[in-house]
Amino acid sequence: MDQRETDALVALLPPLLRAYEMLFLAARHFHPPHFESLMAQLGTPDADLRDARAQHRDALANLGDIKDALDAAGDAALNAFAALREVAGGTDDIRSVFRAFRFVPMGLEALYPLAGGLAPVNRFFLDPTLRSDTSLQALFSRPPTHDKVGVMHFASQDGDGERGGFWLYVPEHYSPDRSWPLVMALHGGSGTGGQFLWSWLRDARSRGAILAAPTSIGGTWALTGEDVDSPNLLRILDFVRATWAVDPARLLLTGMSDGGTFSYVSGLEAASPFTHLAPVSAAFHPLLIEMSDAERVRGLPIHIVHGALDWMFPAALAREAERVLTAAGANVTYREIDDLSHTYPREMNAAMLTWLAES
Repeated sequence: MDQRETDALVALLPPLLRAYEMLFLAARHFHPPHFESLMAQLGTPDADLRDARAQHRDALANLGDIKDALDAAGDAALNAFAALREVAGGTDDIRSVFRAFRFVPMGLEALYPLAGGLAPVNRFFLDPTLRSDTSLQALFSRPPTHDKVGVMHFASQDGDGERGGFWLYVPEHYSPDRSWPLVMALHGGSGTGGQFLWSWLRDARSRGAILAAPTSIGGTWALTGEDVDSPNLLRILDFVRATWAVDPARLLLTGMSDGGTFSYVSGLEAASPFTHLAPVSAAFHPLLIEMSDAERVRGLPIHIVHGALDWMFPAALAREAERVLTAAGANVTYREIDDLSHTYPREMNAAMLTWLAES
C-alpha cells in the first residue's frame, strides 16, 4: 500500500465508522413520537461520508478486496440514511424506519473482514469502553490459532438457506484449552440470525464468548402451535458443543421481542439445556409459568430487560413477568430502562455477560 492509498484510508475510515455509530444511536433511541427530533440530533454524517468517498475513491481503486468492502459498507450506510431521511421528510411511512435499519447489518458484514488488518476497524468492532485496551486489540491482530473462527453461516438441514439455519461467531483468539460461554441470540419477528448477530458481535468479541444467532424456521418463532424451533435450537447447540469448547454452566438463551418471548417459551421447558435466560423487550403471559416445569423454574437465573417507552409490549408485561417468575422461585434480575422504546439496547450486552459469568 503506497502513501496515497494510506492517506485515503486515514481520511475515509473516520466518517465511515462515525456514520455507523450514528446509525447505532438512531436504532437504539428510535421512538416513533420522537423520530424527527432524533434525526435532527444525528446531524449530517452521511454528507460527510459522501464527501470523503468522492474525494478519495480514486486513490483506493487498486486495493481490491479492501476497496470492495469499503464500497459495500459505505453504500449500505448511505442507503440507510437515505431511507431514514425519506421518513423524516414525510415521503415514507414510519414503519419504513425498520426497513432502513436492515441496511446496517449488511454494511457491518461487508466491513468486518477488514478488522484483522485495519486498526481503526479492529477498534470499531470492540466495546467502546474497551477500545483503549491495547492488549485486547492485539489479540485480534495475531493470526488465529484455530481454523474455525470468525463469522460463519450454516444453512438449514435441508439446505434451504436462511430459514432454520444459523450464524455463528467464534472469537479469533479462541483456544480449546478452556471452556467458553455461549450466547444464543434470537432475532425479533420478521428478522434473521444474520441481522441480529451484529447486535451482539462487539460484546462477544470483546469479552470472549461464542455467539450463535439462529433464524426461525417460520416467519417468526413458534410462539403458538407446534414448536418446530426448540428442536432446531438443540441441534444447533449440539453442533456447536461438538466442535468448540463450550462451558456447560454458561449457556445463555436470549432474544429481542418475539425472540425474547420465545426464550421464555423454549427456555422454561423441562428439557431446555440453557442455564440462563435473558428476554429483552418481550411479551409475557402468566400461562407461560403455569405450563412450565416447576423444578426447571426454581433457582433459574433470568435477566429481564425492558423499556419504559415500549409501545409494542408495555413495560407492565415485564413487571408481571418479574413478579410471577420470582414467586415461582426463579432468580430474577430486572432492568427497566427509562429511555428505551421497542428497540435493542446493545449497552446491556456487557451487563448480561457479566451476570452470566457471576450468577
